[in-house]
Amino acid sequence: MSENVKNSSRGYFLFAFGLILLDQATKIAVKGFNLFGFQHEGMFVGQSYPILGDTLRLTFVENPGMAFGVSFGWGKVFLTLFSLVAGIGLAWYLSKIRNHSKWVQFGITLLLAGALGNFIDRAFYGVFYNEGALFYGLVVDFIQVDIPDVNWFGQVYTHWPVFNVADSCVSCGMVLLLIMNKKIPMLADLSPKITPETSNENSEVTAETPAEKQTLLE
Repeated sequence: MSENVKNSSRGYFLFAFGLILLDQATKIAVKGFNLFGFQHEGMFVGQSYPILGDTLRLTFVENPGMAFGVSFGWGKVFLTLFSLVAGIGLAWYLSKIRNHSKWVQFGITLLLAGALGNFIDRAFYGVFYNEGALFYGLVVDFIQVDIPDVNWFGQVYTHWPVFNVADSCVSCGMVLLLIMNKKIPMLADLSPKITPETSNENSEVTAETPAEKQTLLE
């Protein structure tokens, strides 16, 4: 493998790591912390500040990490572990597609950062903030975007569901991969293929001349 390929692959992982750090830094800044004698109060749940009027607001909410805020027993643990398994799978896949489309690699990088970013909340925030057991942490959301009022099955929505940096990574990654779907390699495409040139090279390496055979016999 060339050094340029190695550096390219490493760059995507470093970018994912940077996004995870940004995600966690923003969440901790919103939620607050008390660590090594340094205390940052953060915001209280439901508190909201305008950034661009009502178009964009900083609004602190927490959710159990399930779709539509649903939480039920072991379902929470399953979702947390699924996020971890998905992250590991995406990391493995990203390491295998370094010779394929850069846009596909970028999309997978975004999904990887998003999956692991929210996994940290679910897995450790309950323990870190003394609010619950391991794997029972709440996901911190804080970005609120205004939308035209929508009446959906009798429920009026005045803004987009509050989200975070990890959610943004997942959404952007999914959109990018949908656009580049024809360039996404399948698992079968990741296996090394034996070409005629490769077979000839192997034959040349293993082939023995009559003289060499006679020497071995002697």
